[in-house]
Amino acid sequence: MSRVLVIESSARKEGSVSRQLTRDFIAQWQAAHPADEITVRDLAVEQVPHLDADLLGGWMKPADQHSDSEAAALQRSNLLTEELLAADVLVLAAPMYNFGIPSTLKSWLDHVLRAGVTFKYTENGPQGLLSGKRAFVLTSRGGIYAGGPLDHQEPYLRQAMAFIGIHDVTFIHAEGLNMGAEYAEKGMSKARAQLAAVA
Repeated sequence: MSRVLVIESSARKEGSVSRQLTRDFIAQWQAAHPADEITVRDLAVEQVPHLDADLLGGWMKPADQHSDSEAAALQRSNLLTEELLAADVLVLAAPMYNFGIPSTLKSWLDHVLRAGVTFKYTENGPQGLLSGKRAFVLTSRGGIYAGGPLDHQEPYLRQAMAFIGIHDVTFIHAEGLNMGAEYAEKGMSKARAQLAAVA
């Protein structure tokens, strides 16, 4: 049995293409791997605060020096990190907002990219500690950006995953969604075909 952690980051709770891709992924994954355990964390429902002084204090100060807010921030970071550490498969649902990822997803990454926990510094530079995990990134985009200079999602998320040791990363892009019905249909058809193949 594998554990699958799904991170939803769309601000839209209805009519979200990335959420539809996630639903399709989960349905197909469950059909192919019925014994697997799937956990969904919805960042629009349970919002993760931005990196702030409380979180930095929680990480860096001894426990007996924590303020109440620093202790709460550390507890939140521990919860999110423990979910990631326990997962065998990570699924990130990431609509494109202004050429990048949603700020909610960036906040989640800021809580789980932790020195000494998900990566460590060595004399040869940073080393990821989460080797052996797989990741799937499901994106939705109004235009067509994959492989182009305005795609700041895939390079960033590949780097973030590699930084913590996850090198087996598959991107599935639903693109052209705001370019008219023909482009949108092609974009969704391509994404769904890729989803069916990976599950």
